[in-house]
Amino acid sequence: DGHRTILGLATSAYSSFSSCRQYREDFAKALDATGLWGQVRIDKVAQFFDAPGFVAPFVTGVADALRELLAAGTDLAATRVLFATHSIPTADAERSGPRDVDWGEGGAYAAQHLAVSEVIMQRALATLRDEGADVPEVEWQLVYQSRSGPPTQPWLEPDINDAIGEHAAAGATTIVMVPVGFVSDHMEVMWDLDTEAMETCEEHGVAGVRVPTPGVDPVYVSGLVDLIEERLRGTPA
Repeated sequence: DGHRTILGLATSAYSSFSSCRQYREDFAKALDATGLWGQVRIDKVAQFFDAPGFVAPFVTGVADALRELLAAGTDLAATRVLFATHSIPTADAERSGPRDVDWGEGGAYAAQHLAVSEVIMQRALATLRDEGADVPEVEWQLVYQSRSGPPTQPWLEPDINDAIGEHAAAGATTIVMVPVGFVSDHMEVMWDLDTEAMETCEEHGVAGVRVPTPGVDPVYVSGLVDLIEERLRGTPA
């Protein structure tokens, strides 16, 4: 159609090979396969794990879940919030993100998830306290799901089902699951969380609650529009 610059938006919020670099490599392969290398430029919107439009729906979801638990008389001191994301091979995680930064164990992939989860938890509790609720500190943890590959290959842990069992054994009575690694209710959310993790909760005698993904939340969608406009204007990340 005559266009010479294409902007790609990958709905993957975090840094890793599968959620970022692989898209760029596929763009390059497409230009090579079509003979358009040097004629067409394909740009890509950056990771948006810390974009307000992505974070805000999770803050609302966690606050809503804790508010409902309070209204039902649930003891929040015995409630655990598990922030769930897709597990990836440990070696891939260690290579994620810029090489000149010491991200710690799990690379940028784990560091970004931990940072976002902490912000979501803090803001959700602050929301309830601003409403006048007497809310204690609620324990939270980053957990992983949906691992595949040979069992001999190390992947990021702990698995959410193992974590549920450990928290139940330690006295937790309610598990709030936050799919912080996902933007929509696809099969890895609906099966691994809504089915398997809920069954694990039932097996261990604890209540399970799952927070929504951003999906088509207007705040999230508007945030994607902002990211596209920023890229078009060349706004620094």
